[in-house]
Amino acid sequence: MKFIRYGNIGQERTGVQIDGVNYDTSAFGKDYDEKFFEQGGVEELAAYVAAHRDELTAIPDGSRLGSPIARPSKIVCIGLNYADHAKETNAPLPTEPIIFMKSTTSLVGPNDDIMIPKNSVKTDWEVELAVVIGKKASYVEEADAHNYIAGYVLHNDVSEREFQLERNGTWDKGKGCDTFAPMGPFLATPDEIGDVDNLRLWLTVNGQKMQDGTTANFIFKVPYLVSYVSQFMTLLPGDVISTGTPAGVGLGFKPPIYLKAGDVVELGIDSLGTAKQTVVAYSKS
Repeated sequence: MKFIRYGNIGQERTGVQIDGVNYDTSAFGKDYDEKFFEQGGVEELAAYVAAHRDELTAIPDGSRLGSPIARPSKIVCIGLNYADHAKETNAPLPTEPIIFMKSTTSLVGPNDDIMIPKNSVKTDWEVELAVVIGKKASYVEEADAHNYIAGYVLHNDVSEREFQLERNGTWDKGKGCDTFAPMGPFLATPDEIGDVDNLRLWLTVNGQKMQDGTTANFIFKVPYLVSYVSQFMTLLPGDVISTGTPAGVGLGFKPPIYLKAGDVVELGIDSLGTAKQTVVAYSKS
């Protein structure tokens, strides 16, 4: 299945995508949140859709898409998980996964604007495959990790490099700004994906190809990451693990290239659709 959420910010309704068409499922009565995943919502919704397929209403073209999951308890990210990205940033290959967090307030829809933070001069892009956890996970064995995955989603791990690398402390400073976690267009269950270790992912800025990679180049694969992260924190249903980005980020160019107001970022992953974000200057909401 492919899950979507649509409508105005903070008022999103639920839906599913079938054969490329988005349908409303708000009559099902449950948002795609922690309780939904925890209480078998995926299976319940599948049964609901099968029973009511002919009654589902198509969502109007042009409707805003929100994040396909409601605000999770955690957005956990993995740094430097592609060897080519580590090389371009002059970082040594990690011997264990590098973990950092994005604030849940950074979560937005796949086509929402990216807002450059106040005083930012080094806002960057990162196309990533993100994993959504389906049930409570603590000290998970790698061989059993697939049983804890609800699905996958396209994620732009937007980053402010000065905040991240030059302001002391952890990377989190440059990762959790408002609008820095566009996700979607949909959450796809694992059966929709095929080989998760052989997905092409790409990103362009103003039509120019910046990133063009494949998950075949993971340093640490998805089951290992789910198991590894669960050794250090309990993952709750609906939580996100974003698995890292391939080479081609702005920081890696010589000289570096950073986003500015008016830029248009487009990105995609095989089987997970595409997203398009316009960059806007900071404004107080």
